[in-house]
Amino acid sequence: MNRYSVIMLSAAIASGCAFAQTENPLSTEVKGSYTNVKNNILKAADKVSEADYAFKATPEVRPFGQLLGHVADSNLRTCSAINGAAKTGDASSKTAKADIVAALKDSFAECDKAIDALTDATGSQTITMGRAQRSKLGALWGTVSHDNEMYGTMSVYMRLKGLVPPSTEGRATR
Repeated sequence: MNRYSVIMLSAAIASGCAFAQTENPLSTEVKGSYTNVKNNILKAADKVSEADYAFKATPEVRPFGQLLGHVADSNLRTCSAINGAAKTGDASSKTAKADIVAALKDSFAECDKAIDALTDATGSQTITMGRAQRSKLGALWGTVSHDNEMYGTMSVYMRLKGLVPPSTEGRATR
């Protein structure tokens, strides 16, 4: 076996051992992904100017601010259901950057509560989402997936305005 293979095998075994030692591997993974997308969205919201909150990549799509408002409303709806007190938001109808960012932060605070309470055991508990039943873990993975999709769209808007998305910052200097 060559040296490269030994190094790769050792790394794989070490990472597998570290993962196996995690008490709640499923909820730990969703928590990490949630934190990453939350930070990217909040940084993007801060980085884009108030004037560009009205920017649309094409006439048929939502403006940047409405993308953020949509994320806020979706997060609030899902995470409040997980927390046991279903709420709806109106961030999608807001136009001022300060109002949208405040609603976005409130929605992430609601999701923080759901994420902080999540364990692998509680993740299997079901909640009602509309007419469907979902596990708490599945609903939170859905939130992470949705937020990542919306962040990808926001990144395109930012690039069209000559801004580097937060997830890409610093990569050129590495």
